[in-house]
Order: sequence, then C-alpha cells, then structure tokens
Amino acid sequence: MLKSLVKFFVNGILTIVPIGLVIYVVVQVFEFLDSLLGKTLRKELGDGLYVPGLGILVTIVLITLVGWLTTYWFSVRLIEWMERMLQKIPFVKSLYSIIKETIGSIFGERKSFSQVALITLPNNPMKMLGFVTTENLEALGDPLRGHIAVYVPQTFQVAGVTFLVPKEHIEIVDITPEEAMRFILSGGVSGA
Repeated sequence: MLKSLVKFFVNGILTIVPIGLVIYVVVQVFEFLDSLLGKTLRKELGDGLYVPGLGILVTIVLITLVGWLTTYWFSVRLIEWMERMLQKIPFVKSLYSIIKETIGSIFGERKSFSQVALITLPNNPMKMLGFVTTENLEALGDPLRGHIAVYVPQTFQVAGVTFLVPKEHIEIVDITPEEAMRFILSGGVSGA
C-alpha cells in the first residue's frame, strides 16, 4: 500500500512539475513583455480600460512600425544619425555594438546557431555539442587562424561558454539547432 502511494506521488510530481514550470515561465514572460509598455498604457487608460496583453500588442505594432519606417530614406537617415550618436559614447558604444550584432546574428540575414557542431576534445574521447557562431576569427590575430567560435550552452541553464576550436576538431552534425538545444539543456535526457 505504501509503495503504491509513493509511486502515485512520484507520478504526480513527474506530471505536475513540468506543466507547472511551463505555465510559470509563460506567465512570467507574458507579464514582463506586457509591462514594457503596459505600465504606461495602464496609467493613461486607467485600470478600467486596460486589457492584459495590450502592452504586448502595442509593443509588436511599434516594432513593426519601426521596421517599416527603416525602409524609407528619411527614417534610414534618422536611425543612422542615432547610431552615430550612440557610437560616440564610450560604454554605450560597446554595449550597443554587442547587442546589435547578437540580435542581428540570431534574427538577421547571417544567422548564428544554425549549424550544430560536435567538438572532439584533444587527447580525449569525449565530445561536446555546440553551435557555430563565427567561422572567421582572423580579426583576432594569427594564433586563432584556422579556428572557429563554437558556443556550448550549459545544461539546465541559460548560460554557456564560447570555445575557439581548431577546425579539425569540429564536425558539423546533421540535426536541427532546436534538437541540439533541447538535448543539451536537458542534460541529454530529452531528444536522445
């Protein structure tokens, strides 16, 4: 009888925890995105007229509007001027460049994380999965000629490590980035 109860309890945990965590994460992301403009809209409209999700909707519309405006001459000039101003402020210059390049590599024409790399560790039979982020490191100097940058996410975390690996230690794997990320982040439990 006690064994059955323990088994039912464990099954309950295995069922409830993943569902609960997904709901929690979705709600937190929704509340964060909604609060970006939602706080301002709530003040302007009042609690009676504000509808949850309106902040996200307005944010999406504004981002789309900015994207549309960047295709016109005047808007392009305005954005170029703003970028030049940002490039003149020491700390902001670095921060802006990093954010712009990262966003551009994920969503832009040149997508990073689109190739899954299998790294063979030198003098070691172990291997690591990662994502090719940059194939040309010549700008960093001669010692890195023949190397490529591979980002290796950490299991159960959002963090990761970027390795600069000799090309001969890399093999491109024919699986989708989503499958690889699921496998890595789950510690090999999911997607195997």
